[in-house]
Amino acid sequence: MSNNTCFHCGLDASSSRIVYDEKSFCCNGCKTVYEIFSANNLTCYYDLQEAPGATPKEVEGKYNFLDNAKIVEQLLEFNDDKTQIVTLYIPHIHCSSCIWILENLNKLHPSVSASIVNFGKKTVRITYNSENLSLKELVKLLSRIGYEPFISLDDYSVGKKHTDRSLIYKLGIAGFAFGNIMFLSFPEYFQSNEFWLEQYKYLFRWLMFVFSLPVIFYSAQDYFISAFKGLRSKILNIDVPIALGAAVLFLRSTVEIVFDIGSGFFDSLSGLIFFLLLGKFFQQKTYNFLSFERDYKSYFPIGITKITSNSLEESIQVYDIKKGDRLLIRNEELIPVDCILIKGNARIDYSFVTGESEAISKKSGDKLFAGGKQLEGSIEVDVIKTVEQSYLTQLWSNDVFNKNKEDSFTTLTNKISKKFTVTILCIAFIATAYWLFMDATKALNVFTAVLIIACPCAIALAAPFTLGNLLRIFGKLKFYAKNASVIEQLAAIDTIIFDKTGTITSNTETTIKYEGSQFSHEEEAFLKSTLRNSNHPLSRSLYSLLNEHQIVTLDRYEEHIGKGIQAQRSLDSIKIGSATYVGHDAESATLNTSIHVSTNNKYKGKFTFYNKYRKGLSKLFNKLKKEYDLVILSGDNAGEKENLTKLLPAKTKLFFNQKPEDKLEYIKHHQNSGAKVLMIGDGLNDAGALAQSNIGIAISENVNVFSPACDAILDASKFNKLYHFIKASKSAIKIIKWSFALSFVYNCIGLYFAVTGQLAPVVAAILMPLSSISIVVFTTITTNILGKRLE
Repeated sequence: MSNNTCFHCGLDASSSRIVYDEKSFCCNGCKTVYEIFSANNLTCYYDLQEAPGATPKEVEGKYNFLDNAKIVEQLLEFNDDKTQIVTLYIPHIHCSSCIWILENLNKLHPSVSASIVNFGKKTVRITYNSENLSLKELVKLLSRIGYEPFISLDDYSVGKKHTDRSLIYKLGIAGFAFGNIMFLSFPEYFQSNEFWLEQYKYLFRWLMFVFSLPVIFYSAQDYFISAFKGLRSKILNIDVPIALGAAVLFLRSTVEIVFDIGSGFFDSLSGLIFFLLLGKFFQQKTYNFLSFERDYKSYFPIGITKITSNSLEESIQVYDIKKGDRLLIRNEELIPVDCILIKGNARIDYSFVTGESEAISKKSGDKLFAGGKQLEGSIEVDVIKTVEQSYLTQLWSNDVFNKNKEDSFTTLTNKISKKFTVTILCIAFIATAYWLFMDATKALNVFTAVLIIACPCAIALAAPFTLGNLLRIFGKLKFYAKNASVIEQLAAIDTIIFDKTGTITSNTETTIKYEGSQFSHEEEAFLKSTLRNSNHPLSRSLYSLLNEHQIVTLDRYEEHIGKGIQAQRSLDSIKIGSATYVGHDAESATLNTSIHVSTNNKYKGKFTFYNKYRKGLSKLFNKLKKEYDLVILSGDNAGEKENLTKLLPAKTKLFFNQKPEDKLEYIKHHQNSGAKVLMIGDGLNDAGALAQSNIGIAISENVNVFSPACDAILDASKFNKLYHFIKASKSAIKIIKWSFALSFVYNCIGLYFAVTGQLAPVVAAILMPLSSISIVVFTTITTNILGKRLE
């Protein structure tokens, strides 16, 4: 970099004469930022991009309004005890250096525990310790390093989308210039020798030049900036040939009118940029539409229990929650909305939101935030905010829980794009060299036409549009995938593992028989109140069976995953679970699934469950067995082995008495042998197994199983459609490959006409976005056909 250029921001530093560490700076602000980064060993910031920073602005006193607690509360999306979370819009985010420094804020201030950048939306989501760092200090820190946030209190809301209209402005200017240049070019097209046209020919040409200036320097600037950054980073991105073609057109046209050789190609240039931007606008609008469908129409099937005005309990969907509703949150359930604690012992795990697993105790009257998980029994809360589905989506997709699964098709797209650019540049230069010898008048036309017609935009669009549309279709059919990579991974699986209870069995149709001594009225009320706290499928089934009783408040409640639950009320205690857990001799126990009960350390009896398997189970397994290894991993005993052997295909492997850790190890062992595992469970006992598997699907049956461990949620009513969802995922990958083939054929045909000099640049500029549009139309129609077959 030149000594006359600011090392931090790239502006002219010749007049400032500020030198530090043998580097020039345009002002003390840039020098200060460099000093901050140097002191914290963050100078790698400058290795990623040359002069990536912005000159920091003076903000003293500007953010005094952040001293107001009410305003801060409005801006925060999470605020509890020591931890606060805020999402800030930062307009200056523009390159890899920006992402790197903003995701390393913890090195600038130790109170920042996490910061995640959304490059597309230019936002950063920051989690920090509010005891040592206030929101005002955080904003001032960002401003000091040149990343001043934009905060508008008039229309601020969590997750607000800041509309960027620059594409519309650039498209409008390019369209206006294109129309006028075409109009001024008419005499040149018809080669008229009319006297007045000849007299004003030079004026028309210079007017065309003037109209082309905002097109090349404003409308086309994104292509030049992207190409320049790519070349500086030694990367040949797709914008390199586009920028090169536009630059050649402009320079050649300018030379022609300056030396009165001809009228140039200003019409082709403006047409090229206009149609490129038009294609970009169409792509953006289509993708935004798919995102809208995904965020606001694909609701998750989270059942939550609402307590009605006459104290009855009913299960409702989360998006039916209204302000003022009373909700029952059971043990291990996720809190779906911001609310006030009314009754019960709340111990909340906010790791879903913050990534920190330390549980926080709350008392009646305290505010609870969406995303927390209740850990000690059930609580009752009053709703103060309705659910924001996009916020739940954000929680589910939190990077804290991402498993870094390989996004193979994205990698394939990138590889193809890079090779494509190199190939096209070689073809363009070889073809131009050929025509310089054969017919020099065609050389420029060939060069620009090749660069314009051959664009891998269509290749790059195939995967996101196919998978994005299929995500939307799956959501409508009550199969909710976390992201597009879930569909790719689902298409690659070869082993499917099922939990039994609550997964292949239906909780709502289970028959239960009791054997043992009679419960007193108080004991049955105590039993029902204890079961009310649990989210386990067997607990829910038994809770529904027992007679209505006055619900009593528990003094203590504990749930031991895979074993059972216990509770304390005054001097009375109760244990519910396996025979060994309640202290009963298991030898006399039958092989059927049972829940044993003891009160005050005295054995009372057992509830035996006779499972009702889900509709279409046998048919589903017979379809799956042809292509996949099928396994049942159950935590229950082998009582159902005989029934399952008759019901399921001969090759199905059955394992019983499996603890949660046993399931996890089984999956890990098979993955080490090269298996691609799909795990289907209830989202509670199976959390570890769901997280370990390549794809984890939680079955939802009016239960709040919203879990970071799973990759998808399947409504229980659609369980028999599982084979069709997997088959549709495989078909989606075929659609992507067909799109690649279609784009390849199109480019071969276009290149033939371009290399032989039969394709005008403006025609190529029209055909290029049409190729992208054709891919979008093809993927949308084919995925919609897939969706129709699923219904």
